[in-house]
Parts: sequence; C-alpha cells; structure tokens
Amino acid sequence: MLHLVRHGRPLVRATTPPHEWELDPAGYDDVWALRDGGRLPARAAWFSSPEPKALQTAGLLTDGPVGVVEELREHARGVTPWFDDPAEWRATVARAFTDPERPSLPGWEPLAHTRTRLLPAVQRILDGHADDDVVLVGHGTAWTLLVAELAGALPDLDAWERLQMPDLITVEPH
Repeated sequence: MLHLVRHGRPLVRATTPPHEWELDPAGYDDVWALRDGGRLPARAAWFSSPEPKALQTAGLLTDGPVGVVEELREHARGVTPWFDDPAEWRATVARAFTDPERPSLPGWEPLAHTRTRLLPAVQRILDGHADDDVVLVGHGTAWTLLVAELAGALPDLDAWERLQMPDLITVEPH
C-alpha cells in the first residue's frame, strides 16, 4: 500500500520561497495526531521530499529512517507572489493542472515537468519495496498529480482543495 502524507502546516513567510518554509511549531499537535491516529502503517519504508516542511513532518511521524528523494519535491514555483485572495491562489493552481505543458505563472515549473520527475522516482521506490508499505511525505499538488496518474484519471482539484496540513491519502498502486 502507498501512503502519501501531505506535510504539516508551514510557518509562512511571504518573502521566503515556499520550498524553504519550515513547519509551524503551532501545528505540531496536528502532525502528532496523525501519527497517533492509527491511519499510518506500523511498519513501512519511509521517504520524504527534501523540503524542510516535509522532512520535519516525516521526523515527527516516525522514529525510523527516512530516505530523502529529491524528485518528491513540490511542483516548483520559483519566486511566487503572496496571494491574499484564496480564490486567486486556487485559480492559479487550477491553471497549472488545466494546461500542464505551460507554467501557470512566470518561474513556475510546468506540471508536465513535475510529472516527468515524480512518476519515475515513485515507481523506483515502489519497485524497491514491492512487499512493503511505503510512506511518502511531500506536498499537495505533487500528490494530487500522482494520485491522478496512478488512477489513470484527471487530477481531482476538489480533493486537492480539501487536503489538510497534514493529511493522508492511501492508494493501492497498480
């Protein structure tokens, strides 16, 4: 079974790129609640995005080793302007999914590029742990893309919007 964990709530700093954000200590209880909630496997191979908020989430969720996999990082967004309007943020991300070959904003990675790096990395992990549960700790947009690819379906933007920080998606890889 594949368990995709979206990182805990980050400490948002509007002048710092999101890929550098760390976890907000005020949200640690939410991460510990996921750890203690019985939804994560007792034994699994753990891997994380290299982004601080994901690595810190993984560290709060397991006492075991966590492999860091560069390709599990979030959809790269370069220097992203701060969005005061959540609807504007949702529309910008939706554009990335609607036209995955083009950046939704200048400096953003096209989602097709995210797919190109993410899918082979996840497949390598799954191939190397075919008899194990696997937990990947990462990001909402990347996981939304991955779930769609594994299901052979279009990305579910409503599901993306409902994701909490942290959250867990469990899928049966084929």
